[in-house]
Amino acid sequence: MKSDEQPILITGVNGQVGGACAQLAAARFLPTLAPDRSLLDLSQSQSIMDYFATHKFSAVINCAAYTAVDRAESDIAVAQAVNADAPALIGKLARDRGIPVLHISTDYVFDGKSQEPYSEDAPVNPLSVYGRAKAAGEEGLARSGAQYAIMRTSWVQSVAGANFLNTMLRLGETRDQLSIVDDQWGSPTGADDIAAALLAMLHGLESRSGIWHFTNTGVTSWYGLADYIFTCAQETGVKIPQLTAISTDEYPTAAVRPPYSVLNCQKYIDDFGQIPKPWQTAIDEILNERLKR
Repeated sequence: MKSDEQPILITGVNGQVGGACAQLAAARFLPTLAPDRSLLDLSQSQSIMDYFATHKFSAVINCAAYTAVDRAESDIAVAQAVNADAPALIGKLARDRGIPVLHISTDYVFDGKSQEPYSEDAPVNPLSVYGRAKAAGEEGLARSGAQYAIMRTSWVQSVAGANFLNTMLRLGETRDQLSIVDDQWGSPTGADDIAAALLAMLHGLESRSGIWHFTNTGVTSWYGLADYIFTCAQETGVKIPQLTAISTDEYPTAAVRPPYSVLNCQKYIDDFGQIPKPWQTAIDEILNERLKR
């Protein structure tokens, strides 16, 4: 995409991935439209239609999502509107304009019963309101008639925002002990890496539509991730709590999580030539920036 072409619409710019995507696009001098929720509210269909009617753009990168997994169990209507209805509507409007839609989805569309990394064509079976809404959003976009690319990712981490890394560092400041779930497995993934992968996908998509998986490489548990975060942060003088590994049953939550949600990313590597870095490297980079190591 040349810099003199119509801009790219990036939604969810106040979130981890949307913010990273907007920053990276700006660094590459790509023209973008990056409205916040006051200008484009994906929970309101009229807001979406009004924005499409009054703005021109060459592609949509939909990073906006309702990501409060536990709150979604009781906030079903809003989670459905943002995660399911909005992608379908965006797809229909993009179809009418003849432009592609890139859409972020999640490992939570799977039930976690697999013994090996999930491929793109593995059957979905979400366990939560959040997961079901995201799965419905995938289906709605795919059926919209637009050219689309769905990127499923997992365990997103970044310098800012509500994520596991920042929660650990915040809790570690005031608690001497932390109990961390050690029987849920996945691949922590940096928001900056997802943003780079999305832009590579946009430039290399050509006429294709489909689903691709992208995460940083390697597998760990939440306990393993916490242990790595504090081990790396220790050299900066961060207070280090004692960590205790517990089971999911010992830490009940409103939403059920998939116990194993590792994604097979080979299709993305083959199609777009981008090899993800190890999750440890992504965490190192985030900590370096956050803690100014």
